[in-house]
Amino acid sequence: MAEFAMPAAQSITQPDRRLIAVGTIRRHDGRTTTVRATEAGVTGSIRPTGGAQ
Repeated sequence: MAEFAMPAAQSITQPDRRLIAVGTIRRHDGRTTTVRATEAGVTGSIRPTGGAQ
């Protein structure tokens, strides 16, 4: 298999960005776990899967 030479990455100025929020939803063993992290803090919940409360 041939080796391909890659050119060096060009330095590109990116616009200022910041992370607003990140989160995840998992469904396991009949439960839905949600977690959300923002600059202000972390929140989450564990509920029965299917939306029953």
